[in-house]
Amino acid sequence: MKVLKIATAGSVDDGKSTLIGRLLYDTKSLTDDKLEAIEKTSKQKGYDYLDFSLATDGLVAEREQGITIDVAHIYFSTASKSYIIADTPGHVEYTRNMVTGASTSQAAIILIDARKGVIEQTNRHFFINNLLRIKDVIVAINKMDLVDYSEEVFNTIKSDFEKLMAKRDYQGQKITFIPVSALKGDNVVNSSERTPWYNGQTLLEHLEELDLEDIYNTGTPRFPVQYVVRPKTEEFHDFRGFTGKVYGGELSVGDEIVVLPSMTRSKIKNIFFYDQEYQTAPRRSSVTITLEDEVNVSRGDMLVKVGDLPTIDKQLTATVSWMDSDSLVTGGKYVVQHGINKVLAKVDAIEHKINPDYSGIEENANTLQMNDIAKVRLKFNKPIFYDRFKDHRTNGSFIIIDTRTNHTAGVGFIE
Repeated sequence: MKVLKIATAGSVDDGKSTLIGRLLYDTKSLTDDKLEAIEKTSKQKGYDYLDFSLATDGLVAEREQGITIDVAHIYFSTASKSYIIADTPGHVEYTRNMVTGASTSQAAIILIDARKGVIEQTNRHFFINNLLRIKDVIVAINKMDLVDYSEEVFNTIKSDFEKLMAKRDYQGQKITFIPVSALKGDNVVNSSERTPWYNGQTLLEHLEELDLEDIYNTGTPRFPVQYVVRPKTEEFHDFRGFTGKVYGGELSVGDEIVVLPSMTRSKIKNIFFYDQEYQTAPRRSSVTITLEDEVNVSRGDMLVKVGDLPTIDKQLTATVSWMDSDSLVTGGKYVVQHGINKVLAKVDAIEHKINPDYSGIEENANTLQMNDIAKVRLKFNKPIFYDRFKDHRTNGSFIIIDTRTNHTAGVGFIE
């Protein structure tokens, strides 16, 4: 079954957790004990309705404050798809959590409170989705029940958001606007009679019709080698295969390839998946590849098609989202993990900070604090083979590791 991962974003109390809870409830994805717990807690709080946010807010602090702090992953399925929803916090101080939740998602839902309209946090959420090249973005204008399901309010918010869209640098996104009431269930799973002026799909209908082939970020095929297979059996005495996952495109038997970093050439001889042999390895498949020639290939090498080489260099410029309580400083030394390779890195320069609300940049920055986003120039102790993030989402990103604590301190998206 196809799996779609969705990131949610919205300001505090815009109703993200309630929307997800409503999706789970209306698709009958809540277990009986979970539903009983929601009913019991809702009554204890004096509500005359079910508090669906209780279905997702897992931390004690979240339940007590009625807010989302950590990134929660919620799973549910329909007859045609399985879904993973990353419920991300809306506070400014949790920008890093929003980046984390959206980094592996193929679609996003940005919630807007119909009473408040487009606010500063809306700019920030759209900026992050734009930065991470999320191809399908649903703008769910929530709490329509509190504005009497007004078409005028909906159209005003839509117009304001379209002005924000004009500021983006990634034009490959499809933006869909849906008026919803997560609390009442309008246009979430079922169409609402209270919005007769809206003729579009419900939120779930839109998600169900998304073609995963269209919304995955594609690119030229990259095959980072994770393991060299040399069986210790008489039957497979001469077998030498290379296991890994195909990113960006597909590889087929007979394709001419280049091994990086040695630049040696060969052709793909076989493609195996367990005990099955295939002619083509599609994108995102984990396979074992054998080559026609006895060339030297090790863990950390990469197989690419002839003529489709990535950039091979000891320096790069990237947009970095800083996630650590310890500051990033110019001249600081870190470990960069790019794919399965780790290299020593030095911060050559912080070119400028980027205000993620589309309000401009800040020059002359020497440090980055937690949740800062900036354009940073890095130098490495050895070459890496990379693509620009906008061309290849997997091979164009990396994480930054603090060598003292071994914490993931930041993430980078290569320019």
